[in-house]
Amino acid sequence: MHIGVPLETHAGETRVAATPETLKKLIAHGHQITVQSGAGIQASLPDHVFEVAGADIGDAATALGADLILKVLAPNDAELALMKPGAVLVGMLNPFDNATIAKMAERGITAFALEAAPRTSRAQSLDVLSSQANIAGYKAVLLGAHHYPRFMPMLMTAAGTVKAARVLILGAGVAGLQAIATAKRLGAVIEASDVRPAVKEQIESLGAKFVDVPLETDEERECAEGVGGYARPMPASWMQRQAGAVHERAKLADIVITTALIPGRKAPTLLHAATVEEMKPGSVIIDIAASQGGNCPLTEVDQVVVKHGVTIVGHSNLATLVPADASALYARNLLDFLKLVIDKDGHLHLNLEDDIVAACLMCRDGQVVRSNG
Repeated sequence: MHIGVPLETHAGETRVAATPETLKKLIAHGHQITVQSGAGIQASLPDHVFEVAGADIGDAATALGADLILKVLAPNDAELALMKPGAVLVGMLNPFDNATIAKMAERGITAFALEAAPRTSRAQSLDVLSSQANIAGYKAVLLGAHHYPRFMPMLMTAAGTVKAARVLILGAGVAGLQAIATAKRLGAVIEASDVRPAVKEQIESLGAKFVDVPLETDEERECAEGVGGYARPMPASWMQRQAGAVHERAKLADIVITTALIPGRKAPTLLHAATVEEMKPGSVIIDIAASQGGNCPLTEVDQVVVKHGVTIVGHSNLATLVPADASALYARNLLDFLKLVIDKDGHLHLNLEDDIVAACLMCRDGQVVRSNG
């Protein structure tokens, strides 16, 4: 089978959908691989490393004209026009982008969006959201340290003692937990909050203090359980109490990292403008949720701004700032998914009885299989 790996053309995208490590395994099963020239440059993977692995280097038309196309992000109209009807596309295609999915269906593409994979033990190895969020949590702390005008750890020097930075992390999913672990390694004093009480033990095991906002009603307790591994929107009563707790903790914090995302929805507001006004001069906010509207209303997407003396960082895709490892992890996620749709003879075999395959399938045979409102 001919497999294509095109250069990502989305503004700011630095990742590539395959690495020499993953391509070698595909080539060993008899597949022909075409990598578009320059596809891996920004991930520190020049063309010759793919050639050494056994891949061909070609142009966009050849890579996008393959039987199976591996991408990071959904194709634009120009890329879609180069794909042949009947081709299979695998990537982070945004299952909530109904317009693009409809265009892929109209083109006759069979498309799989890996973000739609169920949050189950069996699907962990191909969980692209977790692999990329892990990187985002790590990079968020480094960005916070970069913009913070003081040291992160406590230092005892001949010139006096420097206090450790106080870090507040809002949201303790994959990104939040990695942020806690990274900030701890850098010597910060950490507090963390999450809607789900069940993560308290995980937060404390990583060395952070849990900011507890008690659940007072059955509705609040039901929402706090989450669904499919994700948090759910909380009732206004709880959000108001959380806002009060966050307000008090943020006033004392030096760095605040917000990580709350709900798939397909606008990010919840966790850090209000009034809170930012009362934060210490020189403090820093890293808003990981910037791409979905931000957890702070003062965040500007893909901008670093200073509001009320506070530096607010709104990078929309932190994983692209660590492109080599982000690509390596993503490529392994893709490879594990391909094991479910390619049989031992190297042919495509779509088993829709498989819950992972069925969940990720967006369109097939000119029809949208899954539509999200």
